[in-house]
Amino acid sequence: MARITKISITLCALLFTSLVFTPAANASEQARHSAVQKSHLAKTTERKKKTTSSSKSEKKKTTTARKQSTSSKTLTSKTRSKPTRTAKVAPEKCTVRKGHKTNCVKVGKTAKLSEVHKVRVQKAQKTAMNKLMGQIGKPYHWGGTSPRTGFDCSGLVYYAYKDLVKFRIPRTANEMYHLRDAASVNRGELESGDLVFFRTQGRGTADHVGVYVGNGKFIQSPRSGQDIQITSLSEDYWVRHYVGARRVMTPKTIR
Repeated sequence: MARITKISITLCALLFTSLVFTPAANASEQARHSAVQKSHLAKTTERKKKTTSSSKSEKKKTTTARKQSTSSKTLTSKTRSKPTRTAKVAPEKCTVRKGHKTNCVKVGKTAKLSEVHKVRVQKAQKTAMNKLMGQIGKPYHWGGTSPRTGFDCSGLVYYAYKDLVKFRIPRTANEMYHLRDAASVNRGELESGDLVFFRTQGRGTADHVGVYVGNGKFIQSPRSGQDIQITSLSEDYWVRHYVGARRVMTPKTIR
């Protein structure tokens, strides 16, 4: 009887212990499990953040690289499309004269100077024409070189050009014809102001001179008894006695 009672007490104690400590153990186990889950969740979240950050960084690098590549291609394309500019060197024209230093000037500069010289020559020609036209109707006077006395043929030319050219104008038609400073001119290339020469009496190369005024005509002081007048070069008499022409008004000869 006593033994049965002791066994019963032991069983009751075990049952009580089981009822009291089991919930506590379960709670501890749950808490530990919950902590493990939280730790795992935290690690997973951290991994996701790192992965996302790494992915964004890679995308940013890729985008930057693409932009740089596109920019480089665009720059290369622009560089290729633009033609290379090279410095333009103006051509030069050189004049060589024996015993003188070679003179070279740029063609563009030569063109500008040529235009300036052309204007100067035209101005001198106009001055000469005005002086000559002002003498029309005045009488021939042998040896005359002045509007006060009248003119012979060479005296009229002397009066018109003596203050316009750099060299000395001779006093006879033959000397004018052989002027070294005057250039020979073909009849088809005559310009206003050119001197036209004739041999009317068989004395020397030329014994009469006039000044071409354009349109196939020239101004002259013909002979004694006639006035200064404008005459056509195409008249038979002057065609038969014509010997040549000289140009005294050039950029090098005018003052």
